[in-house]
Amino acid sequence: MNAIAAQPSDANAAHAEILAATRHWLTRAVIGLNLCPFAKSVQVKQQIRYAISEATDLEGVLTDLEVELKTLDAADPEQLDTTLLILPHALADFADFNDATWFADRLLEQLRLEGTLQIASFHPQYQFAGTAPDDIENYTNRAPYPILHLLREASIERAVEAFPDAADIYERNMETLRRLGLQGWRDWMSRDGE
Repeated sequence: MNAIAAQPSDANAAHAEILAATRHWLTRAVIGLNLCPFAKSVQVKQQIRYAISEATDLEGVLTDLEVELKTLDAADPEQLDTTLLILPHALADFADFNDATWFADRLLEQLRLEGTLQIASFHPQYQFAGTAPDDIENYTNRAPYPILHLLREASIERAVEAFPDAADIYERNMETLRRLGLQGWRDWMSRDGE
């Protein structure tokens, strides 16, 4: 197995740096800007698994993804609700990463986990179709490393019930980032804390 479950006590300096950057992004962008109103709860309850992959190619990524999908599926949701599979050494090119998400979704189907789990994607160069590379809207899905976010469908359904305007999240996020602007984003992300 190439993935290493990252713990706060990790002695490995490189992993500690990757974990710190990912947690900063989650705290500042995802939770701090409320880009995902469901994220704070799982963070507070410490139900997020951070798995740092050592994979350098698609085959290795899919091997690690299979392990993490099975781990999440088998875990008690009260203990582990979601996983961030962080890919610091693979799929640096967004086009390659985007292509890899197709294979990730096929793996989900092959494991018969479609409808139980789903995969969201984040990347340092994330770009929605029809946008320019530096359009602020792309920053809703920009992360410090390529990340495959594994989520439980049941948790999403509960969150949507609790947040009746869930369908509006995407548009609200776009408006938040447009108001912030690119320099505002950079300033926001350069600060520590919430």
